[in-house]
Parts: sequence; structure tokens; C-alpha cells
Amino acid sequence: MEGVMMRSPDRTAIAVRRPDRSIVVKCTPYVPLSKKHKWMGLPFIRGAVNMVTMLTMGMTTLQDSTNMLGILDEEPSKFEKWLAKKLGKGVDKIVMGVAIILAVALSIGLFMALPAFVEQLLIKAGMPVWAYTLLGGVVKILILIGYMVAVSFVPDVRRTFQYHGAEHKTVYCHEAELPLTPENAQTFTTLHPRCGTAFLLIVFFISILLFVPVNMLLKQLGVNQYFVRLACHLLMLPIVAGVSYEVLKGLAHASNPVARVLRWPGLQMQRLTTRRPDEGMLECAISAMNAALYGLPGHAPRTKEGWAILHSYRESDPDYRPEETAEAAE
Repeated sequence: MEGVMMRSPDRTAIAVRRPDRSIVVKCTPYVPLSKKHKWMGLPFIRGAVNMVTMLTMGMTTLQDSTNMLGILDEEPSKFEKWLAKKLGKGVDKIVMGVAIILAVALSIGLFMALPAFVEQLLIKAGMPVWAYTLLGGVVKILILIGYMVAVSFVPDVRRTFQYHGAEHKTVYCHEAELPLTPENAQTFTTLHPRCGTAFLLIVFFISILLFVPVNMLLKQLGVNQYFVRLACHLLMLPIVAGVSYEVLKGLAHASNPVARVLRWPGLQMQRLTTRRPDEGMLECAISAMNAALYGLPGHAPRTKEGWAILHSYRESDPDYRPEETAEAAE
């Protein structure tokens, strides 16, 4: 919501642009699960762990950014107070819980249940395993593309895609070891090989490859019931995520021609989920990056929640000196 989240090895930072044009920054210590439990960092397992972690972090970040914007400060309605009293939780937690349930249901419905239903129709039509599995995967990809195109027409989502572009440009600028300024960041592309959008596309391609032997096994066992096949595909999701994560990491760090060709579809998919950001959005992304790398600036005033209030992205730079700025102004 009107901001960017950045994560470094030991902290996460969220920078949000408030209506008064100030930038509010929250910084939270971060300890990867792989450090708490070594087995969670093993190849193939870490992909599934990372998927669950990022989904949870995404919903938490959405809630945090909404709170930081201050748009929930208004007095709750009588119904909201009654609901909170009955359930014993805050209205924001109730709304977020409902949103999570709906998001999971929509994801399973669109990207698992619907393609599996298409496969079921193709099975009844007598298609071979490889054919209906391939077409089911193509249906998933088409649904994803159609969904991305549709939501891009929503103004708030389009702004989110611009902030997504600001995140990528800022990461590129940091990786190039250039000073983090909007001018430097704007020169980079919005397409990044480690993006979650590319991960989604890889998941769909890997699922086609892995579901072929699974569907062959189900056919050999005489299992053709729709809900049984859907359950098997759901159980395969952690394996698909684990393999896809390793493929994504391998492609992101390789520079050979084959890797560039394989990266290309995922990069092109990001044209749907990123947009060219304006300078203010880049300032938010830079503030989040600096906070993730160096922590909250000690000189910045704090809100009652402990968030830093910045009036310029420059104030997030570890070398920023308020007294020098004041002297220059005089």
C-alpha cells in the first residue's frame, strides 16, 4: 500500500508514502528459518519453506503498510465494534483473516481446481496423459496472464505495480554499487531475474513436467476421480515449489546463453506486474533499502509506534548529517 518492502539478511524494512508526502519507515529484525532449523535451508526443502514465508510476509506487510498510512485511524462502525467484541479480536485482524482465506480459496480455485477440471474433460475425451497435462498447464498460464492484465486496470493495483518497478530498479542500483538516488535507479530496467513473478511462471512450467509422471501413475492405478486428482496435485505443490526455487536461483546467477533464453519468459511476464515508477516511488524504495541495510536513522523523529518519519529519502542514508543540511540552508 503506497510503499515498498525490502529485506536484507538480518532485517526487513517497509517505507510508505503518507498523504502529507512524508515517508514513514518501519524496520524489523529478521532471522531466516534456515538459521533456526538447519534442515529448512536444504536444497529443494528451502523452496517450499520460502514460499510459505513469503506468503505470510506478504500479508503481514500489506497490513503493516495499511497501518502506517494511517487510513485505519477512523472510528470503527457499530457493526465492526460488535464483531470485534464477539470474536475477541481487532477489526483489522478480522479483515485480514477473511482476506487471507479468500485469497487462498481464489488461488486454489483459479490455478488448481479449474485447470484440473479442464484436464478431467480431456481425460473423458480420451487424450493421452502428456497431452492433457500440457493443456492443463497452458490453461494455468493463460489464467495467470489474464488475471494480471485484468487487475492492471485497477488504479490502486497499477500504482502497486509502479512501486514494484521502483523496488527492482533500486535493487539493480544497489547491485551495481552506485549511489542510491532516484536519478541513478531510474536508469535501470524494471525486469529482475529473481522476481516472484518469474518464480510463478517457473512453477507452472515445472508443474507440467512433474505432473506428467504423477498423472501416468494415477492412470495406471485407475484413479480418474476429479477430487482425488486435485488432492494429489495439491499435495505435490511443496515439491513443485522446491524444484522451482532451485531452478530460479540457478537461472538468476547463471550468465550463459541457455540461462538467458530460459530466463526470458519470466522477465517478459514482469512487464505485466511492473511499471515505470515516478521519483517519489523511487524515494520510498531507496528509503526501504537503506533501512534494510543499515537500520532506522537515529536522527529521525519517531511515531508512537516507533516508526521513523523522513521528509526526504536522503535522510535514510547512513552518511546523512542533519547539522550539515541545516548549515547549508543558512
